Amino acid sequence: MRYMPHTPNEREEMLAKIGIGSIDDLFTDIPEEARLGGLLDLPLHESEMVVEKNFRKLAAKNLSPYSVPCFLGAGAYQHHVPSVADHIIQRSEFLTSYTPYQPEISQGTLQALFEFQTQVALITGMEVANASMYDGATSCAEAVLMACRVTRRKKAVISGNLHPHYRDVTHTTLQFTEFETIDLPPAVTVEERFDDYINSDIACVVVQNPDFFGRLDDLTALADKCHDAGALLVVVVNEVVSLGAVKSPGEMGADIVAGEGQSIGVPLSFGGPYVGLLATRQKFVRQMPGRLCGQTVDQNGKRGFVLTLSTREQHIRREKATSNICTNAGLCSLAFTIHMSLLGESGLTKLASLNHSQAVILAEKLEELEGVELLNTSFFNEFTIRLPMNATTAIEKLGEKGILGGVPVSRLIPDDPDMANLLLVAATETCTTSDMDEFVAALKEVL
Repeated sequence: MRYMPHTPNEREEMLAKIGIGSIDDLFTDIPEEARLGGLLDLPLHESEMVVEKNFRKLAAKNLSPYSVPCFLGAGAYQHHVPSVADHIIQRSEFLTSYTPYQPEISQGTLQALFEFQTQVALITGMEVANASMYDGATSCAEAVLMACRVTRRKKAVISGNLHPHYRDVTHTTLQFTEFETIDLPPAVTVEERFDDYINSDIACVVVQNPDFFGRLDDLTALADKCHDAGALLVVVVNEVVSLGAVKSPGEMGADIVAGEGQSIGVPLSFGGPYVGLLATRQKFVRQMPGRLCGQTVDQNGKRGFVLTLSTREQHIRREKATSNICTNAGLCSLAFTIHMSLLGESGLTKLASLNHSQAVILAEKLEELEGVELLNTSFFNEFTIRLPMNATTAIEKLGEKGILGGVPVSRLIPDDPDMANLLLVAATETCTTSDMDEFVAALKEVL
């Protein structure tokens, strides 16, 4: 009982209060096959040196994208992060900063967040951005909740070409609310149509650009249709570098932009931590989740920064809160801000252009292989190809040759047999000509 302060009677009382019979009932949402039947077969204790040695052996089994040709994408992209970005965020005044509960004392933290907001608003073409979210998927879910609050409607139309993780997180977030989604099927080779779903009951339409399959689209007409029906257009961007090359969501009429900022300043890190982006129109700012930093002047007329909006329930009455997100991804947003500042507007444009050109070169090389079909003609740095064999099998064989050749679509859309041979391939500025040639030669052998 040393680490469990509650008595058996107290635990029974709490279980009865929430209407369940045992502690095990708390885990009913976790599939039985995913639960442990007992303790893991691990030694109870070892010396620090032995533990480190064992972990190094485990780590050596990984095929690192930083040591082999890497063409992974599907929402997480390998980009070069300048060493100065990591150096600056390691400074103690940044590294030890956490949620500013007395925000105006933390002027440096507030200024960094203010600059981050400014950058996100500029690249998304929106009027205001918040001080970051956890990641792109939760940002998407929060955008749907926000749209429902703004329109006072309860249904959201979800594109079939939205990243499956974003769709799943949105479903999880909405499952205990009064809101619901209308989910469209994936549209890989045909144009996705929304006309039959947009009506006076719809709060928003959620689309991704570039979409999950890498396809780029002009969303202007869709935005007009949404607005004619009194609905909002939510645009998801999970490859933020693309905004250096394509028309911004704001220019196309988006009302809310949700995105993932990992591509700027944040390494892959086996899937996190990342940094979510959320931007919107000024008129919707009071329904925006998270926090908003503002610029002002102090009593001496000097520039200063304040926490203008903080909409979580820790700060305001629960019924007035627009989000239960407890903090923002401060260190990752700082890395984003530093890298973006180093790039500047022209640097981001050049980086985007390099990404696109590398992807075009690789797509042309792959399309020359017998049996390989390129499914996108309009893409940024990622595209979908159809192989003459199972894509998962092909990727496993490429892995044996020391190449991370892409992401099989069936990993993320597992129940659709039409996806079995589809492969998502991304090429960023980190892909060299020799990397591409090695990939193409290896794939030719595999096929």
